[in-house]
Amino acid sequence: MALFAMALPIPAGKMDQWRRFTGELNGPRKADFKASRDRAGVHERVFLQQTPHGDMIIVTMEGENPEQGMAKFAQGTDPFTEWFVAEAKDIHGVDLRNPPPGGLPKLVVDSHGESHG
Repeated sequence: MALFAMALPIPAGKMDQWRRFTGELNGPRKADFKASRDRAGVHERVFLQQTPHGDMIIVTMEGENPEQGMAKFAQGTDPFTEWFVAEAKDIHGVDLRNPPPGGLPKLVVDSHGESHG
């Protein structure tokens, strides 16, 4: 199993929208969320981190190839994917259909794995 993680800001004024979004994912859209991640071959978890610099989320995905699975998910055209991609872009300013300019996060320290750099 591979692990992928990334941090995303929750800009000022977006916390209520983010809470509604996660409420949908934990409530009426939970089955669609789980099914989408099953199709992508990942198990996704989201942590809320409050910092002196503002609120952030830490997203983790586990699977055989989480980066590839999430890229596959983001290209979906089903109603759930369209909704999820639009919400992520509106809340976090991230277009899941286009990789960020600096590239994806890189693992640099692993207490049980090989050295990274």
